[in-house]
Amino acid sequence: MQRLRGWVIGLTFVTCAVQAQTPGPDDPLLDNAAPATATASSEARGVLRARDQATLASELSGRIVELPFSEGESFKKGDVLAKFDCSAYQAQLNAAQAASRGAGEELAHNRQLAALNSVGRFEVARAEAKVSETQAQSQVYQVQVKRCSVVAPFDGQVVERKVQRYESVPAGAPLLDVVDNRTLEIHLLVPSRWMARLKPGQTFSFVPDETGQPIDATVKRLGARIDEGSQTLLLVATLPEAKGLLAGMSGTAHFAELK
Repeated sequence: MQRLRGWVIGLTFVTCAVQAQTPGPDDPLLDNAAPATATASSEARGVLRARDQATLASELSGRIVELPFSEGESFKKGDVLAKFDCSAYQAQLNAAQAASRGAGEELAHNRQLAALNSVGRFEVARAEAKVSETQAQSQVYQVQVKRCSVVAPFDGQVVERKVQRYESVPAGAPLLDVVDNRTLEIHLLVPSRWMARLKPGQTFSFVPDETGQPIDATVKRLGARIDEGSQTLLLVATLPEAKGLLAGMSGTAHFAELK
């Protein structure tokens, strides 16, 4: 009886060992041993992403006095998307510019006196140094005043306002998420085994879930590495036009040449 029980326990260990060594169905190292249908083997899921999208942040600390665009509203490149209360910086700039003008007048006067041998070269050199110093100070304050306005880096729309008017924010705080939906690309994760059959310029069909209308797309580039876990490769494709489409839409890509 004890010998029979030993055989049962031994067989149990052997069975468990075999099961532990058998790869699971989700193991990325499996080369899809089960044959897939032609449709499934030539499709991949993807998402639309904008080439031009950004989170705009503050370059200085201060209180926001203007935030003219709300979510969904369109703007043009160069439009002011946020403005800070910079009265202190403006006052410092005005003072620095006045000092620069005074230093310039003093330099011109000393040069006239030097031509008449009424002052020496030392006075002229000191006046020149004063002009350089005041001009440098003016440039510093000009940069600060320029940072008081956050301008649009491209044409686009506001995705999200992360702050509100009259709030005080620290330097580096995110202010707005913006996007240009006219510059959409398709990002796909395709099986790495497709790599040999995909190349830039190749065309395929992409059907967004939200519209159900097929769109002709063109392979732009392939990723630089294969993901070790999923054994997939990034594929980026371009669209002929992005009318009626928004960043974040997802859909299915159909590769006729891979069937």
